[in-house]
Amino acid sequence: MKSSDKPTESIVLGGGCFWCLEAAYQLVNGVTAVTSGYAGGHWPDPTYERVSTGTTGHAEVVKVEFDPGIITLEQIMDVFWTIHDPTSLNRQGADVGTQYRSIILYEPEQRERVEASLKAAQKLVDAPIVTELKPLDHFYVAEADQQNYFKNNPDAAYCQVVINPKLKKLREHHRQQLKENA
Repeated sequence: MKSSDKPTESIVLGGGCFWCLEAAYQLVNGVTAVTSGYAGGHWPDPTYERVSTGTTGHAEVVKVEFDPGIITLEQIMDVFWTIHDPTSLNRQGADVGTQYRSIILYEPEQRERVEASLKAAQKLVDAPIVTELKPLDHFYVAEADQQNYFKNNPDAAYCQVVINPKLKKLREHHRQQLKENA
């Protein structure tokens, strides 16, 4: 697809540890920025330490900014459904707690498309999708050491055992949507 004159669009997604989603979306063609952060809770100015207690109501999320002239919201959502288990309540693998829940925080004009994406994804899995859908209230940027974690620590055990299998799945199912050499 060719780039458009439209401004970038963004959506906030949570599906386990934000390092996983960040690493995956950084490979997707048309994605212009991915920022790890926190959203969906009630605690003002959350920190990694505080969110990890599971008491803030926030989830670890990523803000995915993309060029809609290159990739659509629907394609962004297709990647989301592929790279995590939306049928697992408050966990992804060994990451357990409400901070790891599957959640989509959307802008008002995205609601119908997000709901349609969830309905389409539900037809592809046997178990009920438990992904929480809600309007984005506020996105808090995570600390600097939480940004670009996979890029900065590719040999870390978590990256090898948890993130790399998700990236492999991404490459298998969305090869046509990835940046060159991804």
